[in-house]
Amino acid sequence: MDISELEQKAREVRKRIIRMNSAAGQGHTGGDLSETDILVALYFRILRQIDPTRTNPDRDRFILSKGHGVGGYYCTLAEAGYLEDEDLTTYLGFETRCPGHPVRQKTPCIELNTGALGHGVPVSVGMALSAKRQQKDFRVYVLTGDGELQEGSNWEAALSAQQYCLDNLVVIVDRNRLQLADRTENIIGLEPLADKWRAFGFDVQETQGNDMGSVVSTLEGLDFTCGCPHVVIANTTKGAGISFIEDRPAWHHRVPKGDEVALAIAELEA
Repeated sequence: MDISELEQKAREVRKRIIRMNSAAGQGHTGGDLSETDILVALYFRILRQIDPTRTNPDRDRFILSKGHGVGGYYCTLAEAGYLEDEDLTTYLGFETRCPGHPVRQKTPCIELNTGALGHGVPVSVGMALSAKRQQKDFRVYVLTGDGELQEGSNWEAALSAQQYCLDNLVVIVDRNRLQLADRTENIIGLEPLADKWRAFGFDVQETQGNDMGSVVSTLEGLDFTCGCPHVVIANTTKGAGISFIEDRPAWHHRVPKGDEVALAIAELEA
């Protein structure tokens, strides 16, 4: 897909998020919206040999480490045809294909059960190392929250990624600068974030994470022969795409209600 087609897909995914979270009465709307452009770029352009059954050993792997952002992930999978529209109506229900965090036993494409923050990057390092040792060329992409980087397990994993020269690993940071209780820098400051990753031996790229052209050009421009792991710091806005949700801490775990649904959809269709 070209950039304009990807942008339209992202708008459709955002509409799904608003309707799904509102109907469920729960969800992480702000984070679902901030990650949307990244997920659309991955599933409609970047990932190679996508296999919802996970049986193709040569498929690229994607892990949503920020498991609470699974609503945006489900809506992307539905837009791509890997989930049915009716699956989204069961979000957070009993015995659903769309539980509150990613569960590989229930949902197509899910590589790893996540939700306990700080697990996605370590497991991704293991997957990337496995590819190297099996002499396979699949790539491993992992999307983390920025608040999640306050977990020390990520940095232990980063040391290993550098040690084993895992240039088939791409860590994408959803850098929206907000987490559950406040702004990240008020809780545990992350800056200078790019310099921290460089100190751990990573190739560091920054992108505007809610600008589709910027996301695609950054991901497509990575050098997978450089001998070092990659991190893409995607500068995003929590709640991106809907003015009354953007950059508001209260929308970490809030869902649209009443007239807010129609207002949000109208903005996305303008």
